This record gives sequence, structure tokens and C-alpha cells, in this order.
Amino acid sequence: MKKIGFLSFGHWSPSPQSGTRSGADALLQSIDLAVAAEELGADGAYYRVHHFARQLASPFPLLAAAGAKTKRIELGTAVIDMRYENPLYMAEDAGAADLIAGGRLQLGISRGSPEQVIDGWRHFGYVPEEGKSDADMARRHAEIFLDLLRGEGFAQPNPRPMFPNPPGLLRLEPFSAGLRERIWWGAATNATAVWAAKLGMNLQSSTLKFDEGGQPLHIQQAEQIRAYRAAWKEAGHAREPRVSVSRSIFALVNDMDRAYFGGSEGQDHFGYIEPEKRAVFGRTYAAEPDELVEQLKQDEAIAEADTLLLTVPNQLGVDYNAHVIESILKHVAPALGWR
Repeated sequence: MKKIGFLSFGHWSPSPQSGTRSGADALLQSIDLAVAAEELGADGAYYRVHHFARQLASPFPLLAAAGAKTKRIELGTAVIDMRYENPLYMAEDAGAADLIAGGRLQLGISRGSPEQVIDGWRHFGYVPEEGKSDADMARRHAEIFLDLLRGEGFAQPNPRPMFPNPPGLLRLEPFSAGLRERIWWGAATNATAVWAAKLGMNLQSSTLKFDEGGQPLHIQQAEQIRAYRAAWKEAGHAREPRVSVSRSIFALVNDMDRAYFGGSEGQDHFGYIEPEKRAVFGRTYAAEPDELVEQLKQDEAIAEADTLLLTVPNQLGVDYNAHVIESILKHVAPALGWR
């Protein structure tokens, strides 16, 4: 059995060919797709975060709104770029959104990917400490955020407050119990996956990772997941961790599917997402359901993970993306034992 959700980048474009032509369209359709996915029996609605781009950027208003419109489905991110985040403000936003959703948030955080502008985090007021990198800064922000989610008091109360205080040091409010265990780290390397395990975060692995051996993505990801689980066990955490992988998967069940995705290349690609950092980009799976089942049986990383996130072409509209999700749930997942 696997949890199956969707992952949307929330692209929008004023092009007449786009079904998502504005920021308002992207946000409102993201909420509508979460509602539709829940009705179909999917387990998760996840959103990507990119700054300075015509994509979803500020996740917490979206998560709160989707939480108010749904009742069961998990709501998450994959991922929030921690280089841009004030951990204290983020802890308040996350606590509020989680309470609105009834404790259903699954927050993916990470160092983030290359952005639309040079050192965009500087425009948000963040600069790495002397001798540290932007990745170091992201991990430091993450560590502070995780500490805040423990709900322990740390701030000295004013002896003459406007409103009465509880005894002792004060914590940030609103506090949502249990959110600390629903934080995921998006790891692009084996080393950061191990680091995430030591800190007790769940693991997200995307449709790409830095190349650490030349093998296909699913093999490198499976190795990453096994290293993560070993580090988790060594750390002695009491609970079982969760692991997700993202995939572009399309069951070709009608002519529209074949027109959109029938010509997709069925192989991984290697390239450079950052200078001097070679990455492996995962293939698109697109085939008739029976053939798709056989292809997915060979994906070692999906087999290792408990959660699968389906990347969706959000500019094709809510109805079509609901069809994409339903096709996997109905025609593929049962044959693989995921349902």
C-alpha cells in the first residue's frame, strides 16, 4: 500500500494556450484540485514553492485555504526554500495553517533549487554568515524552525504585559502539536538525506538529484533512501520515518492523453542544474495502463518509498489533472498493490 498524492508547481502564463493565466488562477485552481483529488480518494495535495516566478510562491495562505475546503487529504509542500525563510515567522504561519487543516500539513523544506534571480534570498534580507554558504544558511534556518516546533518556551515575558501570560518562558503561538513529526527534507544528495535522518525529518526525493554514480535516477534514489533509513535507525528515533518520491506518470487511456503525452521520451537525462553539479533527471512514464504497470514494477525507488507524488501539468486545468490522478488510482495503482 502506498499513499498517492499530486505535486503541482502552480505555473501560470497569460498565453491563450494556458488554462492557468494568472496568479489568481494558479492559487484558486490549486485549491480546487485538492478538493477534486480528495473526492477521488487521493492521499495528498502538495505544492512547489518558487520565488520571483510565475508559479506558486507563498505557501501558507494556500495551505490554509485548501485545509478549510477539505477534510481528509494531506496538504504539503515540496519544497519550501529555507534560504528565504524567517524561521520564527514561518513557525507561526505553519502552526496556524496546520490548525486550520486539523493537523494535516506535511511540510517539505530544503535548500531549494536555482531560482529566477541571482541570490534571491538577499532581497529577502538573508545573507550567509562569514565563511558559510547559502546551503549552510538554509540548513541553519531549518534547524531553528525544527527547534521552534517543539513548542518549548524560550522568550522572557514582559513583567507588565498587555495581556496575562502563562507561567514561565513563552513560545510562539499558535502552536500545533505533532507538526514537528510532519516535516520533510527534500534531499538532492545522499549526504543531505543522512543529515535529515539524524534530525528526525521525513525524506522527499524529487524527479532529479545530483548524480552520484552515473546510474539511472531510480537506482540512485533507492540507494539514497536505504542510506537515509540506515541513518534513521542509527539515530534511534522512536517512530518510523516516511519517504516520498516524485514521478511524472501518465496512463494513456483516451485520445487526449495520447495527444499530450504519447510521444514522451521514456529515459532519464543527465545535465547541469547548477555549474559543476551534474544531475540526473527522471524519465516521464507514459503508456497504456498494462504497459505502465510493468514499467513501474522496475522502479526501485518507488518500491522503497511509502508515498508517491504525481507531478501534474497544472496549466492543462483542474478537470484534466483530476483525470490524470484518477487514471493512476483506477487503472494502475490496484495492479501494483498500491490500493
